[in-house]
Amino acid sequence: MNAADTIFALSSGSPPAAIAIIRISGARALDAVRVLAGRVPETRRASLATLRAPSDGAFLDQALILTFVGPDTATGEDLAELHLHGGRAVVNAVQEALSAMEGLRRAEPGEFTRRAFANGRMDLNEAEGLADLLTAETEWQRRAASAMMGGAFSKRIEDWRNDLLNLSALTEAELDFSDEDDVSSKNKSFISDGCMKLHNTIGSMLAVPTAEKLRDGLRVVLGGPPNCGKSTLLNALVAREAAIVSDIAGTTRDLIEVPVAISGIPFVFIDSAGVRDGTTDSIEAIGIERARAAFDIADMILWLGDEGAGPEHSNLFEIEAKADEIAPRKSPGAFRISALTGKGMADLVGALTARAEAMLPPHASVGC
Repeated sequence: MNAADTIFALSSGSPPAAIAIIRISGARALDAVRVLAGRVPETRRASLATLRAPSDGAFLDQALILTFVGPDTATGEDLAELHLHGGRAVVNAVQEALSAMEGLRRAEPGEFTRRAFANGRMDLNEAEGLADLLTAETEWQRRAASAMMGGAFSKRIEDWRNDLLNLSALTEAELDFSDEDDVSSKNKSFISDGCMKLHNTIGSMLAVPTAEKLRDGLRVVLGGPPNCGKSTLLNALVAREAAIVSDIAGTTRDLIEVPVAISGIPFVFIDSAGVRDGTTDSIEAIGIERARAAFDIADMILWLGDEGAGPEHSNLFEIEAKADEIAPRKSPGAFRISALTGKGMADLVGALTARAEAMLPPHASVGC
């Protein structure tokens, strides 16, 4: 890999599609456009052009071309975009034509972002925000990634740095020139108050929940004895038949993970094997062991067993399931639901999302 090479890559989704965008970045980007289109359009204005193969002049496609002159571009280099028809054959033909040009090569994964960082067009926080934005699947993830990519967190760090430099300068002035007339007698209290304010500000940011759970989803494990309604509840929560429902005890023997977004919040609901003692089935015993291990790393647990019989956990919700079939157990604070009729489901989902909001970085936070 040579940083001086001009690179290109398909920057849109995989074909076939209505439109495919090939991005070219580097010193020879505009030359590549001239070879394919016979001219270089006016910068920053879309221009329709016929692309032809440099080897024999064969027609490749009729495309829109955008050119940008560095360093004021996404990568800090000369940059061009070819907006093609999105068929596989068209995209492959244009990429083969670019590959045949001297000094051009296909970009490696993440290389456009790497060049943007190397050329000062974005910092590491913004690059991380871009990566998160590209993989965002929920509204909560999108907002957090957009804030990071927009440089809000970097600006906050720069503000802290400036405050610290000012306090450092005042401290040095106090140590070295306290007897001079132009050094204020109020510096000591100003320095002390400033340090405490900066300490509290950074401490508040560190106390904000991290974005790890925002990226991966909050893990909600459904637990309880065999045949207590866990699989039925899972299917109701994710609105599809994700788990097999049967009256036969021990149907679920392994963990079933189902990611889903509720109110823009990412969850991973996990159905587990029914927990009971004394099983003689070795496969079921493995499933029970995995269920208990899942309880240990869960962010929340929905316990469908007897009151007080669930694992110790700070975010345990006791569920009285099958409310349409059995009399209530009268457990204080338990959610009485029926996954089949929908009774009580809205209250349960509302409680889950409310608890989740307290466990995730707030929408406005850029400290993730």
